[in-house]
Amino acid sequence: MVLVGAVRDYVNRMLHDINGMKVLLLDTDTVGIMSVALSQSELLQKEVFLVEKVDASAKEVMTHLKAVAFLRPTAENINHLKRHLTSPRFGEFHLYFSSFLKPSHIQILADADAHEVVQQVQEFYADYFALDPYHFTLNLPSNYLCLLPSLLEPQNTQLACDRIVEGIAAVFLSMKRRPAIRYERNSEIARKVAQDAAKLMYEQENALFDFRRSEVAPLLLIVDRRDDPVTPLLNQWTYQAMVHELVGIQDNRVDLKNLPKVPNDLQEVVLSSEQDSFFKSNMYENFGDLGANIKKMVDEFQTKAKSNQNIQSLDDMVKFVENYPEYRKQQGNVSKHVTLMTEMSRIVDERQLMSLSQTEQELACTAGQPAAFEAVVQHLNNDRVAEIDRLRLVMLYALRYEKESPQSVEQLISRFAAKSNRWKPGLVHTLLKLCGAEKRTGDLYGNRDLFNRARNMARGLKGVENVYTQHQPLLAQTIENIVRGRLRDVDYPFVGSHFQQGRPQDVVIFIVGGTTYEEARTVALQNAAHNGTRVILGGSVVLNSSSFICDLEEIHRMKRVERSSISLLR
Repeated sequence: MVLVGAVRDYVNRMLHDINGMKVLLLDTDTVGIMSVALSQSELLQKEVFLVEKVDASAKEVMTHLKAVAFLRPTAENINHLKRHLTSPRFGEFHLYFSSFLKPSHIQILADADAHEVVQQVQEFYADYFALDPYHFTLNLPSNYLCLLPSLLEPQNTQLACDRIVEGIAAVFLSMKRRPAIRYERNSEIARKVAQDAAKLMYEQENALFDFRRSEVAPLLLIVDRRDDPVTPLLNQWTYQAMVHELVGIQDNRVDLKNLPKVPNDLQEVVLSSEQDSFFKSNMYENFGDLGANIKKMVDEFQTKAKSNQNIQSLDDMVKFVENYPEYRKQQGNVSKHVTLMTEMSRIVDERQLMSLSQTEQELACTAGQPAAFEAVVQHLNNDRVAEIDRLRLVMLYALRYEKESPQSVEQLISRFAAKSNRWKPGLVHTLLKLCGAEKRTGDLYGNRDLFNRARNMARGLKGVENVYTQHQPLLAQTIENIVRGRLRDVDYPFVGSHFQQGRPQDVVIFIVGGTTYEEARTVALQNAAHNGTRVILGGSVVLNSSSFICDLEEIHRMKRVERSSISLLR
């Protein structure tokens, strides 16, 4: 319940002490922050009868309602609130902000409150989307900025850094801790975020973060997505990650409107470990085990449905009516998971993903350039393979063999370009310039470090349990190094003089450029092992292969524009 519980606690404190009927005023971000933590029925139980966006045009006056505004403290939101306070539609206003409120903003609100309807103004630090207990995101717009050299977009990159720092600060204020901070040495943006976070926590808001704890400080580690470009390019075979890869998840919601013959009540479904016990139990299960578990759930429901048809007495009828809400909820759950499983199975067959994924996993996990080249060529020549899947294979091959066999990389890029209508070969070169071997800090393929080479050899001798899920993100190696005290200071230096004495019990790893659900699973399994270190994962967005490639496309386009501008100046 760590992160989800913290946000729920903030919301409960907002709503609990305000008696009577309430309206929630939210912005685009806080709508999502609120929705991943609480369901609509839970809000109704707290006497919230209306939810409005703060920027909505004025409607009828409802002075019998008390407005509870939960907003990010942006200049835009302050102006919207100013409009609300100048001509108040509600009897009272209780103002809560998700981050630090500037004195100038407080003055603007005070000047606007001529009718004296504002009852309180507070900061409640729920400035992040708590997707799962140990996984949060910031849903950063224009995530590609996190992958760019800052000199290309200095102003926008700084705005992205500011938002990341605010989100990280909110997480630690929720935990009531102040961390020691480390960052990935080779990443300019990781260093910038780490330094800005340290400045905020140890200088600008020193008193706010002074929780006077004597035990080992938690660790905040800032890393760069570019250090592991392989994970977001792979197909996924565990439930949560697979839904996001093949269908898409946004704020724990899955949009199914475009699927054929989907009933109205399944147009959008919620996948939340806090609200769905079946999903909580199966979110990290592989595709095969998931199918068996869904069949078992369907069989159990059918048994219950038959017993409900056998109503022979008044007592049976009373029992049926009492259990009906739970029965309806279970029916909806069964329909939801069967629909998702059916759609994913269709996509797997249509795109031949089982065969493709085997090649992807071999590219990510095992060395063997000639066999890998032949396997990729075979898929490139198969007209049934989707264009995006061909692109992913070429990218994975290029990342693995850019140094060992650059000529074969260029051959594959040329073969791909000859068949591609949408993507240009330059996109693979852009990936290598951003995320190639020269740019990376970590041992992505486990072949630089003696420990990693030995571990890979042991895995090879032992064999793998499932060929489709044998890949482990670089994050798993990073976490292991932290737990064993092997994270090298030269690669991940501390900011300032705030060092750590002893092994941290709490670790927050933030990936600038975005997390994946495969990495969230790695963290969940690490925490389930109960080895004395609790890890929380955060990122600017949650990626799948499509969104990662879209970010690369945007960067490729910007670099083309930059080159054109330079040539014009000449």
